[in-house]
Amino acid sequence: MSDDKPGNTSPAPDRAQAEDAVRTLLRWAGDDPTREGLVDTPARVARAFEEFFAGYREDPLAYLERTFEEVDGYDEMVVLRDIRLESYCEHHLAPILGKIHIGYLPESRVVGISKLARVAEAYAKRLQIQEKLTAQIANCINDVLQPKGVAVVIEAEHQCMTTRGVHKPGVVMVTSRMLGAFRESSDTRREFLSFIGNISPGSSS
Repeated sequence: MSDDKPGNTSPAPDRAQAEDAVRTLLRWAGDDPTREGLVDTPARVARAFEEFFAGYREDPLAYLERTFEEVDGYDEMVVLRDIRLESYCEHHLAPILGKIHIGYLPESRVVGISKLARVAEAYAKRLQIQEKLTAQIANCINDVLQPKGVAVVIEAEHQCMTTRGVHKPGVVMVTSRMLGAFRESSDTRREFLSFIGNISPGSSS
């Protein structure tokens, strides 16, 4: 069972090399990295990258290892909505900002809700495309918890589209991954979508 980390076998650059790379980009952009306002920028960018891409040092699967079976027979949907998404586009290193909704139908065990958010965060804190991120979160929950079904919906704005290129602010990309009961049953899928506010409970579509 893979957590989809990249298969890079070359040694990682050290902090000094990372900071030198930032200085090179600053010079390439046309500025002077030795001037007062930029002299500490390489170190700040290196620290920021450690935070932005902390997911490469995390194992999302490990967050789901502790589960609970004493739930008094609870077998209805568990939904976590509006999880803040902060990720970065692998094509331009531009921010992807939005929200993640996660739902699952327990088979015999549940997991602490904060762990679902941590799974989403671990994958988001890597260079991503939204389609892959959606699938990774759903597949991880499905593989580890083995529930009756998993649903993940992501709604996000991509700064690579709003601040460059076509410059279309306000455009939201929506992706979904439905597994098990959520894929097989339109009623189950509709109930989940009503919980996250995408369609009304009485909708027939």
